[in-house]
Amino acid sequence: MRIMTFNCNGIRSAERKGFFAWLAGRDLDLVCLQETKAQEPQLLEIEKKSGAAVFHPGRFHCYYFDAEKKGYSGTAIFCRGKPLRVQRGFGFDLADSEGRYLQVDFEDVSVISLYLPSGSAGEERQRRKFAFMEAFMAHLRELRGHDREYIICGDWNICHRKIDLKNWRSNQKNSGFLPEERAWLDILYDEVGFVDAFRQVNPEAEQYTWWSQRGAARANNVGWRLDLQVITPGLAEKVKSAEIVDGIHNPDEKFSDHAPTTLEYDLRID
Repeated sequence: MRIMTFNCNGIRSAERKGFFAWLAGRDLDLVCLQETKAQEPQLLEIEKKSGAAVFHPGRFHCYYFDAEKKGYSGTAIFCRGKPLRVQRGFGFDLADSEGRYLQVDFEDVSVISLYLPSGSAGEERQRRKFAFMEAFMAHLRELRGHDREYIICGDWNICHRKIDLKNWRSNQKNSGFLPEERAWLDILYDEVGFVDAFRQVNPEAEQYTWWSQRGAARANNVGWRLDLQVITPGLAEKVKSAEIVDGIHNPDEKFSDHAPTTLEYDLRID
Protein backbone atom coordinates (compact mmCIF):
# COMPACT_ATOMS: atom_id res chain seq x y z
CA MET A 1 0.00 0.00 0.00
CA ARG A 2 1.35 3.39 -1.05
CA ILE A 3 0.19 6.56 0.71
CA MET A 4 1.18 10.08 -0.34
CA THR A 5 0.89 13.23 1.76
CA PHE A 6 1.20 16.66 0.15
CA ASN A 7 0.57 20.26 1.22
CA CYS A 8 -0.50 21.61 -2.16
CA ASN A 9 -0.59 25.28 -1.03
CA GLY A 10 -3.75 25.79 -3.04
CA ILE A 11 -5.23 22.87 -4.97
CA ARG A 12 -6.15 25.11 -7.90
CA SER A 13 -2.60 26.44 -8.04
CA ALA A 14 -1.17 22.91 -7.88
CA GLU A 15 -3.46 21.84 -10.71
CA ARG A 16 -2.21 24.69 -12.90
CA LYS A 17 1.35 23.56 -12.18
CA GLY A 18 0.57 20.04 -13.45
CA PHE A 19 -0.06 18.18 -10.20
CA PHE A 20 -3.10 16.20 -11.32
CA ALA A 21 -1.53 15.24 -14.65
CA TRP A 22 1.49 13.98 -12.69
CA LEU A 23 -0.72 12.22 -10.15
CA ALA A 24 -2.40 10.22 -12.92
CA GLY A 25 0.90 8.44 -13.54
CA ARG A 26 1.55 7.52 -9.91
CA ASP A 27 0.69 4.17 -8.35
CA LEU A 28 -1.00 5.27 -5.13
CA ASP A 29 -3.68 3.84 -2.86
CA LEU A 30 -4.35 6.99 -0.82
CA VAL A 31 -3.53 10.67 -1.34
CA CYS A 32 -3.75 13.05 1.64
CA LEU A 33 -3.79 16.75 0.76
CA GLN A 34 -3.51 19.81 2.97
CA GLU A 35 -4.03 23.53 2.46
CA THR A 36 -6.43 23.04 -0.44
CA LYS A 37 -7.52 26.70 -0.14
CA ALA A 38 -10.80 26.04 -1.95
CA GLN A 39 -14.37 25.07 -1.24
CA GLU A 40 -15.53 21.93 -3.01
CA PRO A 41 -18.43 23.74 -4.78
CA GLN A 42 -15.83 26.06 -6.32
CA LEU A 43 -13.93 23.03 -7.63
CA LEU A 44 -17.10 21.47 -8.98
CA GLU A 45 -17.90 24.69 -10.83
CA ILE A 46 -14.45 24.66 -12.45
CA GLU A 47 -14.97 21.03 -13.45
CA LYS A 48 -18.39 21.83 -14.88
CA LYS A 49 -16.98 24.61 -17.06
CA SER A 50 -14.02 22.53 -18.23
CA GLY A 51 -15.93 19.28 -18.69
CA ALA A 52 -13.25 17.35 -16.78
CA ALA A 53 -13.43 16.08 -13.18
CA VAL A 54 -9.83 17.08 -12.57
CA PHE A 55 -10.23 17.57 -8.78
CA HIS A 56 -12.03 14.22 -8.41
CA PRO A 57 -9.80 11.69 -10.23
CA GLY A 58 -11.98 8.81 -11.37
CA ARG A 59 -9.87 6.02 -9.91
CA PHE A 60 -10.33 7.44 -6.40
CA HIS A 61 -13.13 8.04 -3.94
CA CYS A 62 -12.58 11.72 -3.15
CA TYR A 63 -13.40 13.48 0.12
CA TYR A 64 -12.89 17.15 0.98
CA PHE A 65 -13.12 19.05 4.27
CA ASP A 66 -13.22 22.76 3.57
CA ALA A 67 -12.51 25.66 5.86
CA GLU A 68 -15.46 27.96 6.48
CA LYS A 69 -13.32 30.82 5.18
CA LYS A 70 -12.89 30.71 1.42
CA GLY A 71 -9.38 30.44 0.06
CA TYR A 72 -7.97 29.18 3.35
CA SER A 73 -6.70 25.93 4.88
CA GLY A 74 -8.69 22.75 4.06
CA THR A 75 -7.83 19.07 3.63
CA ALA A 76 -8.73 16.23 1.26
CA ILE A 77 -8.25 12.49 0.94
CA PHE A 78 -8.43 10.42 -2.24
CA CYS A 79 -8.87 6.66 -1.64
CA ARG A 80 -8.63 3.84 -4.16
CA GLY A 81 -10.87 1.72 -1.90
CA LYS A 82 -14.09 3.08 -0.44
CA PRO A 83 -13.81 3.70 3.33
CA LEU A 84 -16.36 2.45 5.80
CA ARG A 85 -16.61 5.87 7.43
CA VAL A 86 -15.51 9.45 6.83
CA GLN A 87 -14.97 11.83 9.76
CA ARG A 88 -14.54 15.57 9.34
CA GLY A 89 -12.99 17.24 12.39
CA PHE A 90 -12.32 15.90 15.88
CA GLY A 91 -14.46 18.18 18.03
CA PHE A 92 -12.08 21.15 18.42
CA ASP A 93 -13.37 24.35 16.85
CA LEU A 94 -10.07 25.61 15.48
CA ALA A 95 -9.55 22.33 13.64
CA ASP A 96 -13.14 21.87 12.58
CA SER A 97 -13.92 25.39 11.36
CA GLU A 98 -10.69 25.51 9.35
CA GLY A 99 -10.94 22.05 7.80
CA ARG A 100 -7.72 20.83 9.36
CA TYR A 101 -8.60 17.20 10.18
CA LEU A 102 -10.12 14.63 7.82
CA GLN A 103 -10.23 10.90 8.67
CA VAL A 104 -11.21 7.83 6.66
CA ASP A 105 -11.78 4.50 8.40
CA PHE A 106 -11.22 1.10 6.88
CA GLU A 107 -11.71 -2.22 8.65
CA ASP A 108 -8.57 -2.16 10.82
CA VAL A 109 -6.79 1.05 9.78
CA SER A 110 -7.68 4.74 9.80
CA VAL A 111 -5.89 7.33 7.66
CA ILE A 112 -5.96 11.01 8.58
CA SER A 113 -5.07 14.13 6.61
CA LEU A 114 -3.85 16.76 9.08
CA TYR A 115 -2.96 20.42 8.66
CA LEU A 116 -1.50 21.64 11.93
CA PRO A 117 -1.43 25.46 12.13
CA SER A 118 1.69 27.51 11.53
CA GLY A 119 2.79 30.03 14.12
CA SER A 120 5.25 31.91 11.96
CA ALA A 121 2.99 34.93 11.36
CA GLY A 122 3.32 36.24 14.90
CA GLU A 123 2.60 35.70 18.60
CA GLU A 124 -1.17 35.36 18.21
CA ARG A 125 -0.75 32.70 15.53
CA GLN A 126 1.71 30.85 17.74
CA ARG A 127 -0.78 30.92 20.63
CA ARG A 128 -3.38 29.41 18.31
CA LYS A 129 -0.88 26.76 17.29
CA PHE A 130 -0.16 25.86 20.92
CA ALA A 131 -3.90 25.65 21.63
CA PHE A 132 -4.33 23.30 18.68
CA MET A 133 -1.39 21.18 19.83
CA GLU A 134 -2.86 20.83 23.33
CA ALA A 135 -6.27 19.75 22.05
CA PHE A 136 -4.76 17.49 19.42
CA MET A 137 -2.49 15.73 21.91
CA ALA A 138 -5.56 14.84 23.97
CA HIS A 139 -7.14 13.44 20.82
CA LEU A 140 -3.99 11.48 19.95
CA ARG A 141 -3.96 9.92 23.41
CA GLU A 142 -7.57 8.91 22.86
CA LEU A 143 -6.70 7.32 19.51
CA ARG A 144 -4.03 5.18 21.16
CA GLY A 145 -6.78 3.63 23.29
CA HIS A 146 -8.65 2.39 20.22
CA ASP A 147 -8.26 -1.13 18.88
CA ARG A 148 -7.05 -0.09 15.44
CA GLU A 149 -4.02 1.30 13.64
CA TYR A 150 -3.67 4.93 12.55
CA ILE A 151 -1.65 6.68 9.84
CA ILE A 152 -1.68 10.46 10.34
CA CYS A 153 -0.45 12.16 7.18
CA GLY A 154 0.08 15.84 6.97
CA ASP A 155 1.86 19.10 7.37
CA TRP A 156 2.71 19.06 11.07
CA ASN A 157 4.56 22.41 10.88
CA ILE A 158 7.19 21.20 13.38
CA CYS A 159 10.67 19.76 12.95
CA HIS A 160 11.70 17.32 15.65
CA ARG A 161 15.48 16.95 15.47
CA LYS A 162 18.44 18.95 14.18
CA ILE A 163 18.63 16.52 11.28
CA ASP A 164 15.18 17.61 10.14
CA LEU A 165 16.10 21.12 9.00
CA LYS A 166 19.16 22.68 7.40
CA ASN A 167 19.69 25.78 9.53
CA TRP A 168 18.75 24.43 12.94
CA ARG A 169 21.05 26.74 14.91
CA SER A 170 19.47 29.94 13.62
CA ASN A 171 15.90 28.61 13.88
CA GLN A 172 15.79 27.59 17.54
CA LYS A 173 13.69 30.66 18.41
CA ASN A 174 11.44 30.40 15.37
CA SER A 175 8.06 28.71 15.07
CA GLY A 176 8.46 25.17 13.82
CA PHE A 177 11.59 24.46 15.86
CA LEU A 178 10.79 25.99 19.23
CA PRO A 179 11.82 23.97 22.31
CA GLU A 180 8.16 23.65 23.34
CA GLU A 181 7.22 22.27 19.91
CA ARG A 182 10.05 19.77 19.86
CA ALA A 183 9.18 18.66 23.42
CA TRP A 184 5.59 18.12 22.24
CA LEU A 185 6.88 15.68 19.62
CA ASP A 186 9.03 14.02 22.28
CA ILE A 187 5.83 13.32 24.21
CA LEU A 188 4.07 12.12 21.07
CA TYR A 189 6.80 9.61 20.24
CA ASP A 190 8.31 8.65 23.60
CA GLU A 191 5.28 8.74 25.90
CA VAL A 192 2.16 8.34 23.76
CA GLY A 193 3.94 5.86 21.52
CA PHE A 194 3.42 7.10 17.95
CA VAL A 195 6.19 6.56 15.38
CA ASP A 196 7.70 8.79 12.66
CA ALA A 197 7.25 6.38 9.73
CA PHE A 198 9.77 8.10 7.46
CA ARG A 199 12.59 7.61 9.96
CA GLN A 200 11.86 3.89 10.11
CA VAL A 201 13.42 3.52 6.67
CA ASN A 202 15.43 6.70 6.07
CA PRO A 203 17.85 7.96 8.74
CA GLU A 204 19.69 10.31 6.36
CA ALA A 205 20.17 14.06 6.71
CA GLU A 206 18.93 16.66 4.19
CA GLN A 207 15.58 14.94 3.65
CA TYR A 208 13.34 17.98 3.41
CA THR A 209 9.74 18.54 2.32
CA TRP A 210 9.38 22.35 2.53
CA TRP A 211 11.55 25.25 1.40
CA SER A 212 11.14 28.98 1.82
CA GLN A 213 10.21 30.76 -1.40
CA ARG A 214 12.79 33.42 -0.62
CA GLY A 215 16.12 33.38 -2.37
CA ALA A 216 17.35 30.05 -3.70
CA ALA A 217 16.38 27.94 -0.68
CA ARG A 218 14.94 25.11 -2.73
CA ALA A 219 17.67 25.06 -5.34
CA ASN A 220 20.22 24.81 -2.52
CA ASN A 221 18.07 22.35 -0.55
CA VAL A 222 17.90 24.62 2.49
CA GLY A 223 14.71 23.09 3.81
CA TRP A 224 12.63 21.64 6.62
CA ARG A 225 10.98 18.21 6.98
CA LEU A 226 7.52 19.36 8.05
CA ASP A 227 5.39 16.79 6.21
CA LEU A 228 5.13 13.55 8.14
CA GLN A 229 3.34 10.24 8.28
CA VAL A 230 2.96 9.47 11.99
CA ILE A 231 1.81 5.92 12.74
CA THR A 232 0.77 3.69 15.60
CA PRO A 233 3.55 1.32 16.74
CA GLY A 234 1.82 -1.75 15.33
CA LEU A 235 2.66 -0.45 11.84
CA ALA A 236 6.32 0.37 12.51
CA GLU A 237 7.66 -2.86 11.01
CA LYS A 238 5.38 -2.54 8.00
CA VAL A 239 7.05 0.59 6.59
CA LYS A 240 9.00 -0.53 3.51
CA SER A 241 10.18 2.59 1.68
CA ALA A 242 9.87 6.37 1.51
CA GLU A 243 10.14 8.85 -1.34
CA ILE A 244 10.24 12.65 -1.39
CA VAL A 245 9.61 14.22 -4.80
CA ASP A 246 11.53 17.40 -4.09
CA GLY A 247 11.27 19.08 -7.49
CA ILE A 248 14.86 20.29 -7.20
CA HIS A 249 16.31 18.48 -10.20
CA ASN A 250 13.05 18.19 -12.12
CA PRO A 251 11.10 21.47 -12.14
CA ASP A 252 8.13 19.64 -13.73
CA GLU A 253 7.62 18.01 -10.32
CA LYS A 254 7.47 21.28 -8.37
CA PHE A 255 3.80 21.86 -7.58
CA SER A 256 4.03 23.78 -4.28
CA ASP A 257 6.54 25.03 -1.73
CA HIS A 258 6.09 21.55 -0.19
CA ALA A 259 7.05 18.22 -1.73
CA PRO A 260 4.82 15.16 -2.16
CA THR A 261 6.03 12.44 0.22
CA THR A 262 5.07 8.80 -0.35
CA LEU A 263 5.52 5.86 2.00
CA GLU A 264 5.00 2.24 1.11
CA TYR A 265 3.61 -0.16 3.72
CA ASP A 266 3.39 -3.94 3.79
CA LEU A 267 -0.30 -3.53 4.39
CA ARG A 268 -3.54 -3.94 2.51
CA ILE A 269 -6.68 -1.87 2.85
CA ASP A 270 -9.85 -3.26 1.30
